[in-house]
Amino acid sequence: MNEFAEVIVDISHEKVDRPFGYRVPERFRDRIRPGMRVRIPFGAGNALRTGYVIGLTSRSDFPGERMKEIAELLPGEKDPEARMIALAAWMKEQYGSTMIAALKTVLPAREPVKQKELKEFRLCLDAQEAQERLAVYEKKHAYARARLIRALLKEPVLSGHFVRDVLRISPPALKALEAEGAIEEKTVPFYRNPVRPGGKTGEKKALSPAQQRIVTDVLAAWDAGDRRPSLLFGVTGSGKTEVYLALIEGMIARGRQAIVLIPEIALTYQTVLRFYRHFGERVSVMNSALSAGEKQDQRLRAKRGELDVIIGPRSALFVPFPDPGLIIIDEEHENSYKSETMPKYHARETAIELAGLCGAAVVMGSATPSLESYEKARRGEFRLYTLKERMAGGSLPRIYVEDMRRELREGNRTIFSGRLAEKLRQRLAAGEQSMLFINRRGYAGFVSCRSCGYVCKCPHCSVSLSEHRAARAGYGGQQGRLTCHYCGYEQPVPRICPVCGSRYILGFKAGTEQIAEQLSGMFPAARVLRMDADTTRTKDSYEKILSAFANREADILVGTQMIVKGHDFPNVTLVGILAADLSLSAGGFRAGERTFQLLCQAAGRAGRGAKPGEVVIQTYQPEHYSVRYAAAQDYEGFFEEEYTYRKLLSYPPASHLLAVQIQDKKEEDALLAAREAAQWAAELADGQTVIIGPAPALIEKINDTYRYGVYIKHKDYSRLTAVKNRIEERRAASGRARGTCQFDFDPLNAY
Repeated sequence: MNEFAEVIVDISHEKVDRPFGYRVPERFRDRIRPGMRVRIPFGAGNALRTGYVIGLTSRSDFPGERMKEIAELLPGEKDPEARMIALAAWMKEQYGSTMIAALKTVLPAREPVKQKELKEFRLCLDAQEAQERLAVYEKKHAYARARLIRALLKEPVLSGHFVRDVLRISPPALKALEAEGAIEEKTVPFYRNPVRPGGKTGEKKALSPAQQRIVTDVLAAWDAGDRRPSLLFGVTGSGKTEVYLALIEGMIARGRQAIVLIPEIALTYQTVLRFYRHFGERVSVMNSALSAGEKQDQRLRAKRGELDVIIGPRSALFVPFPDPGLIIIDEEHENSYKSETMPKYHARETAIELAGLCGAAVVMGSATPSLESYEKARRGEFRLYTLKERMAGGSLPRIYVEDMRRELREGNRTIFSGRLAEKLRQRLAAGEQSMLFINRRGYAGFVSCRSCGYVCKCPHCSVSLSEHRAARAGYGGQQGRLTCHYCGYEQPVPRICPVCGSRYILGFKAGTEQIAEQLSGMFPAARVLRMDADTTRTKDSYEKILSAFANREADILVGTQMIVKGHDFPNVTLVGILAADLSLSAGGFRAGERTFQLLCQAAGRAGRGAKPGEVVIQTYQPEHYSVRYAAAQDYEGFFEEEYTYRKLLSYPPASHLLAVQIQDKKEEDALLAAREAAQWAAELADGQTVIIGPAPALIEKINDTYRYGVYIKHKDYSRLTAVKNRIEERRAASGRARGTCQFDFDPLNAY
């Protein structure tokens, strides 16, 4: 029975670290839960204050008879703060975290940002009085005062900016009008609006029968109280965004708000433009590129009901809408929806939990759904909707797979295959645009043969080995080792390929800058834009690059994965994918899935307008199933083969995986703590539990801190949360636990 509660009295950032203990009266014990608003006696005078319950316990270190008692439970179903605190409690249990870390995730710090204000001038006279006063001012040649009264007769409230800069009314004239009681000056709060897309409201596109069926069904299910999440599986260009717009329109008509999650800041510009043209100024954004003041104002606008739609990456999920009715997760397969800091939450699962707290619908969309979502759709846990044709009626692009091993044998040592170079030349001559994507995602120092395509892999874990140049203590001080980051297997870096004997076996090194330079050498007249981490450091850099390319100010756009997600450029008829198999060789069991998704997403950028598109995939492994299925645009075929491998090796979604990460300044303490974690996990093991490690992390040492991992597999997620709880309890009971410990459930990346 929960006899004691931890309560925060003020949910500002400074107070989140200071919960206060209260006794729970017996009459409340069966109803109280984290996130509830309560009335509590506070301070020396025991004045009743409003607080939020952040935790419940059956024990207290403070004598219970001396503890103050909760006075009242308050209703708070529509209270955004109460909802977020309940969500934080769920995140703490689901992902392994402190409550403080979870609270700081869902209740962002309230930074001391000064509220902006504006001056306004209001007319204090009725129409007849104003006309009489206007006649007097004109007769006396008081032209400035007459100008203002005439303007206020048309618009009773005018901004200070308009009065001073447009009407050019001087301060003495304003003071005179105020003294005469004709006008009133007021200071009103001004909310920063980061949305400045411009342009006119776009025409509403008619939905296809397939799109309309999806919209009708999702809204009807919501009206009937069915809150099952929906997965919208639509090929690139099939009009998923039009479905989102119609669903949001339906929710706004029902008095609810919508959250639209997108995977990258780079998508915001085009996405916001489409939504702004549909819904006007009641749309805003939330992302890390905003200033502290802009973030604060968007939260205030949302909380006060001045916004209907918020768009942004995973942090937009925590915008305090009073009554959200729809959460859309576009490109739901993207890795950026998973947090890499504690708590390591996934936006997809967290959105579903949040929707349960506020009665909202969740709609996820992708041309290449994650295996987790598609498997849940196959089981009926999610509703599945499909869009199999492009909205404009065009066909999917024609795809060529170029074997770069053959190019090398034929003497081509450039980055570009002969076919890609020729097709770039054709596009430049025709005045059409091209995109070149360098697949560097997940690059982890893998070693491959340029002659035959062989990749050095772990014989025990079916993942690639990663190259480590620095010596590691305890391993003989040898330089140049290949390591598996799942089981710790090691071997020397080979000097010649063990398959074909070639000397061309080395790590891959290429980047957007080198590609852009080579393009300029091959095609001096071509206008080349580059988009990567280096060229998008400033606040408006994404928008500037994308709008320049959309306005045809460049012929070729070169970039990393940020250029292939969701962008719609009708004049792009060629996409070149360089080093398509690079992510296949990144450590981790998801490498095949990531590669397939990236290739399909990149290919989907071509031929989205009236002109047909072509795609050239350059690879050293054309026979790999991820490349083959991507070239055929065959998601179902890929899913069946990839899921078979996952099932054989007990990886998600066939099973669940918990990564326990230990860090310590001393390597021997990090290793010992990891061994303890493995031992405690073994105490709860049954016949289905698989424990791997300890093994060194992907990057074993960062800032003189050593990192080790333990991996536990089980089909039952709750068994892994029990393991997490056991490790936390044992480390706390030990008094001085070695190092720091973090948990990552169903991790997206190798450690």
